[in-house]
Order: sequence, then structure tokens, then C-alpha cells
Amino acid sequence: MAIDISVFTDLDAVEADADGALDRSRQANLFDRLAWYRLLRDHCPLPGTLLVLRARNENGAAWLFLLDQGRQAAAFANWYSFDTGPITSGVADSTLVEALAHHLRTVRRYRTVTLLPLGRDRLAATIAPFRAAGWIGLSREATANWTLAPSRDWQSYIDNRPSRLRNILRRKLKMIDLSIMIERHFSEEVWQSYERIYASSWKPREGSPAFLKALARQESDAGTLRLGLALDGEEPLAAQLWLVENGTATIHKLAHVETRRRNSPGTILTAAMFRHAIEQDKVARIDFGTGDDAYKTDWMDQRQPLYRLCLFNPATAQGLLGAVRESLSTVRAVIRRAR
Repeated sequence: MAIDISVFTDLDAVEADADGALDRSRQANLFDRLAWYRLLRDHCPLPGTLLVLRARNENGAAWLFLLDQGRQAAAFANWYSFDTGPITSGVADSTLVEALAHHLRTVRRYRTVTLLPLGRDRLAATIAPFRAAGWIGLSREATANWTLAPSRDWQSYIDNRPSRLRNILRRKLKMIDLSIMIERHFSEEVWQSYERIYASSWKPREGSPAFLKALARQESDAGTLRLGLALDGEEPLAAQLWLVENGTATIHKLAHVETRRRNSPGTILTAAMFRHAIEQDKVARIDFGTGDDAYKTDWMDQRQPLYRLCLFNPATAQGLLGAVRESLSTVRAVIRRAR
């Protein structure tokens, strides 16, 4: 079956060629949509030049969004991305991804391609066709993703949380009477409260406030936004940005005012957001994004590793040398963990 390969350096051209295949209606994953890449392009610094490859046959298509960095390429992703890798539509088998990999190795002749982050399933669906196309593929765990498949009953969920979490909630709810707002529609007033809380939190400076604001607006229009605030009277103390879609609630951002930490406003708001997701949105899954923070074990049940995949072109000296270095680095990391 013939496979057509096209290369794009402009997202408008990608959109015209895809003919809706990368829209919300046909891509369930936020990070597989053209709209996501437009937000990254418009609001975040890009360490490279946009390069999008598309392979298509009569049954389906596959895309790979990359940043060209000279003789190497990297995933078109950053700290806001929970997922990356090849995107498919229709009946897209591994030969389409293999065709993309072959083009990258023999036509563009990249020395290395780096993809991060990838879950276990997407890693497997990526590394095999790249290896079949002649790449040396080496992966290592980079971070983690915590998830929960909650019961439909809030009380059953909270009763099964660790006792330390239940005790904190019980004590703090007696000590301070916070009001909770969970907004589904974007407003400048509520967003300004979110930004003030973040600026007063323990977290580092936001990478791109404009990106998050644009994402919140976009998802408000789509009906997926859940923007939570915890207030002590008129004073906002904690804020969280969640998105709820296709039965999954995804936690993108959370922060609380550091000087009011003793009141645990973040924990109280998290409980309210979980309860809303379980009872009102009736989600089948809650996703805590990326990061292996210890506190996530109090709320979640399942940990999945997220991987960094390094692909090396053995037809280049630099590719071979990079593969050797990455292999040695992986061995050292395994030895350190064992010790």
C-alpha cells in the first residue's frame, strides 16, 4: 500500500492538509490536537524551527510534530506537555510511523531525535517502528504520571485515603471556614485571582502566563474548564486549573498562598475539586499530569512511568557516539539506583 509523505513548516498548511483530522472532534487527547500546538507556538519560546511530518495511505495517517535544531530534532513539546509522540487518525498501522522514521533518517539525516514525555504504550508504539527503520532507540524513565479510577461515591473514595489526609481535612475544616468556587466559564476577575495566588505561592515563576490564560479561554469555550478557588472571606488562598473531557479530569495547575500554608487551603480545595469531579462530572479517571511529587500518593492510586526516548541515527558518526554515551549513562543510572 503506497504511503505519501509530506513535510510542513507552517501550522496553517498542516491544518489544510489534515482536513479536520487533528481537531477536537477527532482527537480525544488534548495534546494530539492542532489547537494545542498553536498555543505552544503563539505563547511559548521554541528552541528550534517547526517541522511537521505526515505519512498517509488510503486507510489512515500519522503525524510527528518536531522542532528542527540543526542536525538533531526534538518533540514539539515543553513543560506544559503531558504527552507527545506520533499522532494517528483512521486505521493507522505501524508502517506509517516507520515511514516517518525512515524519512527522518535517510532524507533529513538527523543524527538524533528526542521525544519526551511518553507513556509506556506510546513509547512501545514509537520505538518499534523507529528501530524497524534503522534507528537505535534507547529510553529511560524521566518522570511519572499518577492517576485514579475513582468510585462514583465520594464518601467511599475519601474513606479509602490515607489516615493522615483524612485527619488533615477534618482538623483544617474545623479551624477555617473557606468558601469554594469552581468556575466553568472564563472570567478576567477569576483569572486575576488565580494569577495573584500563583505569584504568592511557593512555585517558581510561571513559564508562560499568556499560554495558560489562552488555554483556559479555549477550554472554557469548549466546556471543559474547571477553575477552582478557595477563599477566606474575600481573600483568595488557593487555586487550581483542571480540564474535564471524555470522562477524564486532568489537573494542570495548583497553587496556594504560601503565607497561609498552615491553614492547608490547597488540600481543602483539592478535596473539593475531587468531590466535584466524582459527584458532578462523574469522571471515570483523574489524571495528575506529570511529576512524582510525594503528596500525590495521598490522592491517587496508580503510578505510570513517563519516558524520554532518544533515537540515534547509526548512519552518522555523531549518532553512533550518542548511542554509546546514552547507553553508558543508562547503565550508570541503574547502578546508582541499585546502590
